[in-house]
Amino acid sequence: MKIVHSPQAMTAWSLRLRREGVTVGFVPTMGALHDGHRALIRAARLRCDALVVSIFVNPTQFGPTEDLAKYPRALANDRRLCREEGVDLCFEPSVQAMYPDGFQTVVTVPAIARRWEGEVRPRHFSGVATVVTKLFGMLRPDLALFGRKDYQQAALVRRLVEDLNLGVEIVVRPTVREKDGLAMSSRNVYLSPEQRIIAVTLYRSLQAGAEAIRKGTTDVEAVQALMATRVRQEPDLTVEYLAVCDPITLEPLSSVASHAILLGAVRLGSVRLLDNFVVPAPRKRK
Repeated sequence: MKIVHSPQAMTAWSLRLRREGVTVGFVPTMGALHDGHRALIRAARLRCDALVVSIFVNPTQFGPTEDLAKYPRALANDRRLCREEGVDLCFEPSVQAMYPDGFQTVVTVPAIARRWEGEVRPRHFSGVATVVTKLFGMLRPDLALFGRKDYQQAALVRRLVEDLNLGVEIVVRPTVREKDGLAMSSRNVYLSPEQRIIAVTLYRSLQAGAEAIRKGTTDVEAVQALMATRVRQEPDLTVEYLAVCDPITLEPLSSVASHAILLGAVRLGSVRLLDNFVVPAPRKRK
């Protein structure tokens, strides 16, 4: 497996392969890789000739009071996982390489970014959009894979690629979960054993909301109240948002007439838990 730190070397490698007709796949990560990342890498491996995984903790998507300094970093383990899964190249740029002196351009996707995560973390999505645009420019991949766990992020990247005609196929893969349903996340390592038991409550509340819709509930306020009641059974959890949204625009729905996405974020101590549940159109009552 090749390891590259220079953006210029990354671009040269990718362009050489593409000139030879090789399809380049890409899985962008911030490292601290787990089985959710492994699933993305395996799915990408089946779709391309050459596979790149980036490992870069992007400072521009962290707010001033967020966990940039303590974000988990496990480079040796990350490289080992990539080798096990047949990754051809790990791209590991430095912050200086990504944001050299004088850097000032920021990419925004205003409508999709204004609610939910964008409201709770105001600078987050401009950082995501900017770094993804830069990475796509450096790698020129044919396709890039993202996880559904960060649903709003995936929707934002799709919009970004379409709006700017970047020519990258965006593939969104299902959330990988622990046996009890907790969505896999690099930040799960922050949870104490007691918190780990509580953490699955968010998933179960979204699951309850989805089941209510499947059984014919179309009243959004009723679905949100049901989810909130489930979460608040655990006093250590603080709700940031529980929403029923259009799966494309992420705008809140007034009633559920077709497909919907349930979005949720809660705090458990110092840890933010994020999850979602895609639900089909509700059954019509007889």
